[in-house]
Amino acid sequence: MDHVLGAEWRLRDCLAVLVPQDVILVKMHCPAEELERRERARGDRPPGLAARRSQQVHAHGVHDVERDTSRLTPGECAARIKEFLTARPRPTAFERLLATPPTRHASGGGQYTAPGPG
Repeated sequence: MDHVLGAEWRLRDCLAVLVPQDVILVKMHCPAEELERRERARGDRPPGLAARRSQQVHAHGVHDVERDTSRLTPGECAARIKEFLTARPRPTAFERLLATPPTRHASGGGQYTAPGPG
């Protein structure tokens, strides 16, 4: 399953219902200029939407795998994620988030932030 964590409630829902051992968090990203080029090519998104949402999407701050989609093809990204799955370290990012209660940003925005060291 591919699921974009575009709001804090989406992450909380995932933490509440998904089996932790079955979940990895993958950070898919690319430069803002490339995001905007893709939006223009698709024609069904307002310019800058993906760049504006990227901070919220990754607000939880921890991932098991990170891939830059401007440097790798979709097939290469999938192959590298598959490679990761064969030697998945424990605990996963999802398990670490599940074990740590969310903290609030000083602004009160309610974004989920990763647990601190220790």
